[in-house]
Amino acid sequence: MRWSQLFIPTLRDVPADAEVISHKLLLRAGYIRQLGSGIYSLLPLARRSLLKIENIIREEMDGAGAQEFYLPALNPDDVWKASGRWDVMGANMFRIKDRAGRDLCLGMTHEEVFTSIAKDGLRSYRDLPQIWYQIQLKFRDEPRPKSGLLRVRQFTMKDSYSFDINKEGLDHSFDLHDEVYRKIFDRCGLKYTAVQAVSGSMGGSESQEFMVRSDAGEDWVVNCKSCGYAANLERADSKLDPVDDQEGELKPSEIHTPGQKTIEGVASFLGTTQERLIKSLVYIVDSKALLLLLRGDQQLCEMKLADAAGSENFRPATDLEIRELFGADPGSLGPVGAGNLPILADLSLQGRQNMICGANRDDYHLDNVTPGKDFTAEFIDLREVREGESCIECGKPLAIFKTIEIGHIFKLGTKYSEAMGATVLDRNGKEIPVVMGSYGIGVDRVLASAVELYNDQNGMILPRDIAPFEVVITLLRPDNQKHLDFAEKLYSDLKGRGIDTILDDRDDRPGVKFKDAELTGIPVRITVGKKLDEGNVEIFTRADKKMDVIPAETCLEEAVRLLENYAEKMKKL
Repeated sequence: MRWSQLFIPTLRDVPADAEVISHKLLLRAGYIRQLGSGIYSLLPLARRSLLKIENIIREEMDGAGAQEFYLPALNPDDVWKASGRWDVMGANMFRIKDRAGRDLCLGMTHEEVFTSIAKDGLRSYRDLPQIWYQIQLKFRDEPRPKSGLLRVRQFTMKDSYSFDINKEGLDHSFDLHDEVYRKIFDRCGLKYTAVQAVSGSMGGSESQEFMVRSDAGEDWVVNCKSCGYAANLERADSKLDPVDDQEGELKPSEIHTPGQKTIEGVASFLGTTQERLIKSLVYIVDSKALLLLLRGDQQLCEMKLADAAGSENFRPATDLEIRELFGADPGSLGPVGAGNLPILADLSLQGRQNMICGANRDDYHLDNVTPGKDFTAEFIDLREVREGESCIECGKPLAIFKTIEIGHIFKLGTKYSEAMGATVLDRNGKEIPVVMGSYGIGVDRVLASAVELYNDQNGMILPRDIAPFEVVITLLRPDNQKHLDFAEKLYSDLKGRGIDTILDDRDDRPGVKFKDAELTGIPVRITVGKKLDEGNVEIFTRADKKMDVIPAETCLEEAVRLLENYAEKMKKL
């Protein structure tokens, strides 16, 4: 490859609409160009890097016994209706009609289509286990597309699906994917954390995310540096310090709290702490009202509510709805006397006594309310963990940081096979639903995450195995035949050693060539210039910014050595 023949439209200035580092650098380095909101064209350098990521995925998946498919992105509505997700996906799904008026969609994921193939093709326990995968475009009508390749409406995903005869088989397939994913992300040079997660609209009993720590991310991870506990904030739990309640079996008594409508205001007015108050929230879940209770100083985790309610179709009740239900405005609500309204209370309220809550009467609260005695509730985990709380495993302080999700693996169980009739005969001839798992990797996100992890003021610093080229030979005087002959022979020799190399033969200033080589993140640069007349060349490694002058006759072996050790240099970044 010659740089002069490639389309690499680098930019000197930072694009005004780019927010996060990967977005800025992928644009500046000529990897991507925006076509529309959340829609990007992948230019030659990006395509080369993404194909390398895909090949790593293929090698590891094939090595684990998986079989590659390629399924339609355009799906008829019936398969999604069969699983029950046609409505669940809501506005996130692109929906279209064909000329006959039939409903179709652009696939966000392919559980339904793979399950339909399994339904028709798997007959007996002898056909199991199976692992099927594809690397294919997905579509999501993202409400707030931003951050370059991190939040888009069209993206490339590796999705795979396991089919087993029982739960034990699913456990094996899940653990196998965990192992394979770690190999893939290691080979891509990423620093990542595997965390407990929630399954959301995917369903199933268990899921795990692979996250890259980055301020560009939109997921929050709770982590304990001491014991390694890690979970998505939507799934995380923690130990709380005990709260000293007023002792004795006291009866609820009404307190006048004029004008106090917030937890902070009531606590200050009564001269107490927020931990002594019960926060009451009203949500409408599937058109039905539900009362949620938390400790006054806590926040609701809506994903935990979704898990508890078995639905993502919920919203906070309006002031009018609350007034009709309780006869009082928000800020004066409580569980005592809430009638037949279902109540979910956070676990932190279990065992507490003599607390304060709204009296369901404007400007009044109740003192000495004891959960489980003065009202009945189902106690579940509803709260959002806060930084500094104690680890549920070892008791040490927890940290919370932003992350980018690069992979997610799910134990689906029989959710889809039961809904869609994907069954096999077991050893006793009994027809049973296939036990499934689902496993995804965001291919574009792997590249963007690498850029977020590894960069400096001059551009990207890409891991060797996913860089578009491993070596760039920067020829300073293309018009010098001796220099050109040496550069071309070196290029041929590097290619002969299996090293992906580009020859920068442009008739341009040395500074421009050096800046472009650094901007695009190529690991090793060999400069062929006037030092060649003395028998030397310059060799530069992007990861540690180290420049050496070496004999020209040794530069091939030196480049090979530097590339072999490049992963160790990346670990220090």
